Amino acid sequence: MNKPKLYIGTAGWSYKDWIGSFYPFKQSKEFNWLEFYSRYFNAVEVNSSYYAYLSPRVAESWLRQVEEADDFLFTVKLHQDFTHKRKYGKEQIEAVKYILDLLKKEEREERLGGLLMQFPYSFGFNDGAVDYLRRLIETFGEYDKFVEVRHKSWKGKKAKTVTFCSIDQPEIGESIGFEPVTGNGAAYIRLHGRNTEAWKKSLNNFGKKQTYEEQNARYQYLYSPGEIIEIADKIKELYDEVKKIFVIANNHPRGDAVANAFELMHYLSDRKKIRMPETIVSAYTQLNEFLTN
Repeated sequence: MNKPKLYIGTAGWSYKDWIGSFYPFKQSKEFNWLEFYSRYFNAVEVNSSYYAYLSPRVAESWLRQVEEADDFLFTVKLHQDFTHKRKYGKEQIEAVKYILDLLKKEEREERLGGLLMQFPYSFGFNDGAVDYLRRLIETFGEYDKFVEVRHKSWKGKKAKTVTFCSIDQPEIGESIGFEPVTGNGAAYIRLHGRNTEAWKKSLNNFGKKQTYEEQNARYQYLYSPGEIIEIADKIKELYDEVKKIFVIANNHPRGDAVANAFELMHYLSDRKKIRMPETIVSAYTQLNEFLTN
């Protein structure tokens, strides 16, 4: 079995509720969350780019913070103007590309893992959707692209120049199930958790004003060791088909994504011991057996 390059990390890194479960309680003025994060993981998914167009200064600061992490990559989520509102123009395209090019053309080494296009559940498979996606793919043709669709009508669909994401989420209504797929020489796995009741509640409250806690409640889920092993085994089945695999844990509340990402790192590396900070091992005692001396 050929082993592809594995990029394992979480969706975002700037969460205050990770203090104590991943980031230490005591932090100096110089302490930097992204730099700390990059000591342990080699990938992160940027979600803030979905809500706002990123400042070049912000992206440049990220590059400085991961200078010591040789193989660290950012995957960048496309702004909602393109995927949800579907209203954009030349100015918006240029704003996105400027940031992607900063990451892609970093002098030391490329830092761009790819562009994530996350579509809503309502984006079902039909001629109009296919045409829209085709045009969007052409617009960002010079970058590696990952497409997340959540409706089961897309099951089995492939495209030559993109990688469709494999997503693990509660199977509600017509949602697509978790069946890892490959495309364009890669696989992109996103783990949203399996909090079915909170997910249903979130769908019922769609469009209503919600607090930060209410918005993120559906992602509050810690995968069990058995579920992690099941997911890891499915990912291993892809090894001979691809050159690289991204595994992104999005069950971020409390730090559950960090704990599960470390577990996956262990099981996908032939159960080798891995390096972890004391904070995460104290918060999630099941990780003790994976800790390197």
